[in-house]
Amino acid sequence: MSFKQFIKELNGDKVEGELIKTILYSLLTSFILLGILYYFKFREIQNFIPKYGLFIFLSALSYAIIIPAMRQIRAYKQMPCMSGMMIGMTTGMIAGFLAGYIVGATNGMFVGGVFGMIIGILIGIWTGSCCGVMGFMEGMMAGFMGGWMGAMTSVMLLNDHLNAASIIIVVVLSAIMISLNYMIYKETKERKRESEEDFMLDIIITAILISITTWLMIYGPRSALFQ
Repeated sequence: MSFKQFIKELNGDKVEGELIKTILYSLLTSFILLGILYYFKFREIQNFIPKYGLFIFLSALSYAIIIPAMRQIRAYKQMPCMSGMMIGMTTGMIAGFLAGYIVGATNGMFVGGVFGMIIGILIGIWTGSCCGVMGFMEGMMAGFMGGWMGAMTSVMLLNDHLNAASIIIVVVLSAIMISLNYMIYKETKERKRESEEDFMLDIIITAILISITTWLMIYGPRSALFQ
């Protein structure tokens, strides 16, 4: 019954009613920015679409599924300890895994692992801090582990259906993030939101993340496997 109510709230007036819009704004930001970059720069790169197209597209999808949870948390600011730890762990792990996986698939394990670790830790700390130091620590640990695990996974799959595995992984992690959105809704459905904001911060975060990821994939250092 609660999940049906959550689905209804996606068209409601609470913060959950902004989640789909957040996804669309994030995707639109990524695609507009990527379209501009492709027209002025990337189309000159030989085999750009076959080499990078899928992973750039998946990076845009990945950030679009993470940003809505960050918006939910900002709206309520404080969460109970156990919920905050779960939020920090989930967002840190998934953000780190996806960033590390995607960059690892194009640049190798070291670059992917370091990048995924940084992104996962930053997002995990940001979201996990909603419950204090325990969520902070959980986000940091999950981001650290997720970044390296993601990069290791993609490198291990280089010769074994990497593209198919990438799609499956994004689908599964999207389902986990939707479950997190639902969990946050259950924890906060009796509360009033503490912060009202437009979508500008979500757009800025998306633009920064997709720009850094794309630049690193194309111009960043590579391991010997990709020389």
